[in-house]
Amino acid sequence: MGMVAVAAMSTIALAGCSSNGSGGGSGSSGGATSAAKKTACVILPDTESSPRWESGDRPALNKALNDAGFNANIQNAQNSTSKYTQIAQSQLTKGCGVMLLVDLNGVGATVLQKAHTAGVPVIAYDRPIKGADYYVSFDNEKVGELEGQMIVDGLKAEKKDPKTAKVVCMSGDPTDGNAAFFKSGALKVMGAAGIKCALSPAGTWDATKSGTEFQQAYTTLKGNIDAVWTANDANNAAVITVLNKYNKTVPTSGQDASVAGLQNILLGKQYGTVYKPYQLEAKQASEVAISLLQGKKPSAPTTQDGVPSYLLTPILVKADNMKQVFDDGNATTSAVCTGNVAAKCSAAGIS
Repeated sequence: MGMVAVAAMSTIALAGCSSNGSGGGSGSSGGATSAAKKTACVILPDTESSPRWESGDRPALNKALNDAGFNANIQNAQNSTSKYTQIAQSQLTKGCGVMLLVDLNGVGATVLQKAHTAGVPVIAYDRPIKGADYYVSFDNEKVGELEGQMIVDGLKAEKKDPKTAKVVCMSGDPTDGNAAFFKSGALKVMGAAGIKCALSPAGTWDATKSGTEFQQAYTTLKGNIDAVWTANDANNAAVITVLNKYNKTVPTSGQDASVAGLQNILLGKQYGTVYKPYQLEAKQASEVAISLLQGKKPSAPTTQDGVPSYLLTPILVKADNMKQVFDDGNATTSAVCTGNVAAKCSAAGIS
């Protein structure tokens, strides 16, 4: 119902929202309704999967919306689906002109239905939600392709035949739609090179659990591992901790250009990372939200699963182009170039 919903809402949906069900009627006055029409309600998923949500997306979205003359009600679900639902109910009761939802373990679909019932359009932010009015993210299948290519190139650099290499595939949480895109893209590229996953644990965005999953895989394969495809830097840091325990170094992958990821690249323990500047995503999502709050219907350049979508281009980062991350302000040399990494930074011309 995504495109139909937006068409209908362009004239009436932004008149605010009222609670339905057990939340109780708001009995909004004209002033309250006006405030709702000027409010973008945002739900972020957690603080564990990435530091970007609080340190990056929150202030960027808040500033863009405020600068355009709108209010931003931004809350974090702290990795709790029940808290996510409670936040959504509270926001809808107070009033929203538009909702930006980062899905968390599938709960975004339930909140989307409540928002649509209340006449509020929904932007799926970073992670897909079926039936959303718009989707703003990076091209996440491309992210997976870049990660898969890291493994292919890493094996070739070590003169290992991809067709016979034993590769462990460490996915993200299977309930996250993006995790499926990452894995699909990676398998496409690795499969084309003849790589088959020797083991594929269930997947998670909890780094500690990911480390446990990899330890089990390492034990099962008796350490006979030539590379590890890992969906993000945080999980890959846990993988590398296990590898370090056995004094083993193999090509690994990741994304997010995190401090740990950048350090592991410089140390030669991670082939690269996929860099997705949150500023670009927040800017695009804010523009879509502002248009909807103004009663307009933005025209998206593409669709994904039937949802009008804005898919930004991810960037492969290695030691030779890492400077871009620092120049963009998304990492600092003081945080990355510490301890045994300092000499590696100097060798790479990073200061």
